[in-house]
Amino acid sequence: MTAYPAWTPVTRPGIIPLRPLTFGLVLGRSFSALRQNPRVLLGFAVLVQSVATFLGTTVIVAVSVPAFLRLDTLRPGTPAFDQVLAGSVAMVLAASVLIGLALSALSVLVQGVVVSEVAHAVVAEKLTLRVLWARVKPVAWRLVGYTLLLSLATLVVLGAVVAAVVALVFADVLSGVLLGVGLGLAAIPLVLWLTVKLLLVAPTIILEHATIRGALARSWSLTRGRFWPMLGVVVIISMAFATLGQLVSVPFSLATTAVSTVLTPTGDPETSGFVLLIVGGLLTQAVTVLIQAVSLIVQSTATSLLYIDARMRREGLDQDLLAYVERRDAGVADLPDPYRLHVGRVIAPTPAYAYGYAPSPGYPGSPAYPPYAPYPPAPPAGAAPGWPTGAPAPTGPTGAPAPGVAAPPEGWTAPDGSAPPAEGPAPWARP
Repeated sequence: MTAYPAWTPVTRPGIIPLRPLTFGLVLGRSFSALRQNPRVLLGFAVLVQSVATFLGTTVIVAVSVPAFLRLDTLRPGTPAFDQVLAGSVAMVLAASVLIGLALSALSVLVQGVVVSEVAHAVVAEKLTLRVLWARVKPVAWRLVGYTLLLSLATLVVLGAVVAAVVALVFADVLSGVLLGVGLGLAAIPLVLWLTVKLLLVAPTIILEHATIRGALARSWSLTRGRFWPMLGVVVIISMAFATLGQLVSVPFSLATTAVSTVLTPTGDPETSGFVLLIVGGLLTQAVTVLIQAVSLIVQSTATSLLYIDARMRREGLDQDLLAYVERRDAGVADLPDPYRLHVGRVIAPTPAYAYGYAPSPGYPGSPAYPPYAPYPPAPPAGAAPGWPTGAPAPTGPTGAPAPGVAAPPEGWTAPDGSAPPAEGPAPWARP
């Protein structure tokens, strides 16, 4: 054994950085899961959408054709004809509602697989469809139940509003129309608000294994303070794919109609015209199914990223994910699911400082300086402070005369300034 630590491989990056995400990052990385695992996600989504579309169309045709064929045996305008017509319309509407609920249930299962894939792609893990379905299977019925409850509640409220408006229209046309327009305009912000507040219910059920009631409460709290960014992501992605669907399906429909008109200019039914219409319809439906599958994957990915970002901001999920990645790359086995740790934890917000740098952790901050003393008031203009008065200047001792100049000695005369001084012997003369 060596004293040096073992080599640890570099941590693999996931589809997002493990930190709170910006609006543009969430919007841009919503396509990352599809690029990372397209065979699993796109294949599963296209398969489910194709089966759902085929079954839905088959059931609608099987119900509507026999129901309306009964009208051929009755005379129009008779009470029996009106009753059969009303019953046929009711049967088709009921079948459409049931098919819509079934399609919603299948779509939420696709969303469950996508959410599970995104949760693992964040920590750089790529799973197979079998493993992903094994993780979604324990909460599959919970997801379906939530979707059915939400759809039924929407139908009940919408049906009550439509019935009230129709009843008012029969009583007073103008009042009914005004009420319908007002309720429609008021429903737009309400629907958008409820869409955002319930946006994170499915990821909460899938990743936390929460109950429907608990997931509703969790979604309500996690979306608090993040309404506008979440609404922006949902609206932009929905509008983008709705526009793309129209841009792709409308040209196919127009081309099919134009070619059919060229082949049958007289309008007589011919075999080639019917075949062309069927082929064109199938191509249009295939492209529509593909766009719907991609849209479902991207929207589910965006919802998953919004859920992860909300938990990073409120509960510090990024720290749990970082710890999971580090321990996994270090070779630790049987790690707990990081998405089910510290659920509901609220991290302390970072304190805001008025200015300057925050004090280093672990060290006390510098004490504040005391306030400065006020300056003395300035003297009035024109008056300068004088010398102190009242104390005399110090004087020397009295009684002793001042010292004078010393007198010269006797016999001394001052030299004459006109006579030059006597010359001494030259310094070089020999003595």
